[in-house]
Order: sequence, then structure tokens, then C-alpha cells
Amino acid sequence: MSPTTQALPLSGLRVIDYSHFLAGPYVGRCLAALGAEVIKVERPGGGDAGRQHSHIIDEQQSGYFLQLNMGKQGVSVNMRDPRGKDFMHRLCDSADVFIENYRPGALDKLGLGYAELAARNPRLVYCSISAYGHTGPDSHRAGFGLIAEAKSGIMAMVGSPGEAPPLLRIALGDMYTGANAVGAICAALLGRVKSGRGQHIDLALYDCLVSMHEYAIQCYTLSGGKDIPQQTGHDLPNSTLYGVFTAKDGYVVIAAQVDDAWKRLARLIGGEALAGDTRFHSQAGRNENRLEILGIVRAWVEKYTVVECLSILDGIDVPCAKVQNIDEVLADPQIQARGMVVEQEHPVLGTIRLGNLPFHFSECDTTIRTPAPLLGQHNRDVAARLGYSSEQIEAMVAEGVLYAEAAAGA
Repeated sequence: MSPTTQALPLSGLRVIDYSHFLAGPYVGRCLAALGAEVIKVERPGGGDAGRQHSHIIDEQQSGYFLQLNMGKQGVSVNMRDPRGKDFMHRLCDSADVFIENYRPGALDKLGLGYAELAARNPRLVYCSISAYGHTGPDSHRAGFGLIAEAKSGIMAMVGSPGEAPPLLRIALGDMYTGANAVGAICAALLGRVKSGRGQHIDLALYDCLVSMHEYAIQCYTLSGGKDIPQQTGHDLPNSTLYGVFTAKDGYVVIAAQVDDAWKRLARLIGGEALAGDTRFHSQAGRNENRLEILGIVRAWVEKYTVVECLSILDGIDVPCAKVQNIDEVLADPQIQARGMVVEQEHPVLGTIRLGNLPFHFSECDTTIRTPAPLLGQHNRDVAARLGYSSEQIEAMVAEGVLYAEAAAGA
């Protein structure tokens, strides 16, 4: 745990999280960890659709929702009632940041689009996340991370040649877009210090994944269209030796693509004869002779258990690791030492353990210990801070303008 000699960086800022599922809620979670007051707004009844995504615990709680919405306050507002719209306008008038991830134009119909909210609150930083963005011929289309992963060219490069590309099994598009959104929002808040005005941030899952290509785009453009990265299976042909290998009892990855690491590995496996083979002394040479190198290394790895292989490679300072399952990750002393699992006390579920964010500041602690809100848990508190009287609040609660699940008691 870091010392708390400084306030959290975003302390004193109010964020309205009007998003659902993954990318938007992840942004809100990050901003909460950085000290912002984040108010999660959900629809009455079912709330955020993420409440019914794996791992489902009951009708209102899921691991998905708990992971992405920790540290937030929760309100549930009926926007079909004029009082609900007034509540949201008051809330947004008081906000520094608004996050949404609906299809472009959807929130305009509710009176929550950028133009209307910015007219009321010119200092508002409004962040939109969508599949394709708010401009372009596909801006009207719905989409999820899977769609962006397929269209971006990333999926076409993974898996084995001749086989259908596998699902990535992590929400790469959503998480990377969310991380970009956090940076963009912080930059817009900093810009607001000088300009006095907020602005609209328009992020597309598709754009973010295309921007994530660290080499495919330049391979294609700089080769005159001749070099199109393809599926390569378990190694990178243009970065030999860098890949996954099979040991007696599991899988290891080895990263010996730089000259010095390769020479150490070659000397270990084949002695001076292999280490001195000048064909392999450059990256280009190793790539040209990739299949020969792969055969040599595969034959060496398969003689050992994972533990034996890692011990030998660590001894010569060649980067390597076991391909771990999630139970092994959570038991890893390195992960435990870094505080990457956090315990929280949930009012319904008791003690829960969830993944932490990777922020490690020297002068403040960004670990969130407050669990995700129950549906409508903070209705009364938030309404009171917006200036509603007790009578108005109780009327809105009784008439369903402010909705709460029974356990929330709000």
C-alpha cells in the first residue's frame, strides 16, 4: 500500500457514469480509483446489463458488475418521467465528466446528448464510446468488442494457419478503448484549466484497435502492400525466437529474439557450434532460418518439465514464463506482493475478492475498497445533495422515479 501523503489526483471531481456493460464502466472505475466521485446511473428494474453477465451470482449481482463498478455511488432513474429528466439535468449540471457508450444519437433523444448538456454546463467533459464513432459511414451501426476485433485486422493474425481465428477471450477492444478514454478525459480536464471549457471526446472501439497495431500497418504501407501479416501459430516469424513451446507437463514462452539472448540460449542448447553459427547472429538471419531454429528449441524444451525449463533459462537470463491458468495467477507471489487482488465487504455477499487496477502511485493509494453499488443504493443521498427536499425525494421514490432494489433500501 502506498503512503497517503497526497490527495488522489482527481479528488473533488464529479463523474456521471451513464454507461453499461464494459468499456464505459471500466472508465468510471479507473476515475474512481484516481479519486473522482463517480455516480453510476442505471435504468429501473434490471439496471446495467452487466449485472446479468458472468459470473452471475443472483438477479442483481454478477462478478462482471462487481469488478467494473467498484467505488461508485449508484442511482436508478426513470427517464420517462419528467422528474427523472430534471434529476439527470441537475446531476449533469454539477458534473465535471459524463461517460456514455450508447449508439450515436441515442442520448440526444433523452435530452442527454453532448450539445444539450454542454449548453447547460460548458465545463463538462463528455466522453462517448461506441463501436464505430460518431462520424463516418458506419457510425449508425451497433457493435461490440468482438466486432471491432474482427474488423481491425487483429483477429486475422492470431491462431494457426488455415484455421478459423480464435476468440481472444479477453475484452481487448473494450479494455483498450477504456484505457484510452481515461487518458483522454484526464487530458481534457487539464485543457479545461486553460480554456475554461470542456469538450466532446469521441472514441470508437474500431479506431482504438486499429491504433493498437504496433507493426502490421507499417509492414503493409512501407512494403508497398506486399507484407500482410498472417496467422503464424505459436511464434512470430519476423521476431525469431519468440513463441510458445511444449514442455513435458505444460507450456512455456521464450523471448530470445534479441541477439545476446539468442546467443546465450544457443550456447546452452547446442554449445559453441550453435552459438557460433553466423547464420543466426542477426534478426534477419534467424528469421530466414526460423524453421531450423524452432526445431532445435522445441526438441530441447520437450525434454524438461516446465519448472526445470524455467530454472535453466532463468539461470542464463533468457526471458521466459509458464503459461499460467488464472488460479496460478492469483497464487503468484509477485501478484500478491503488488496488491493485484483486493478484498471488499459487500452488504449482501460478504467478503469478496476482485482484481485490482495496476496504478501504483508513490504518494497515494488508489486501491478501491468500496464495493459496487446495489441498484439505486444512493438515490436519496445523491438527490439530497442536488437540492431536493425530503418530501420531493420520498415522492420520487414512492412513485418509481428513483428506483432501488429491496436490499438497497434507498
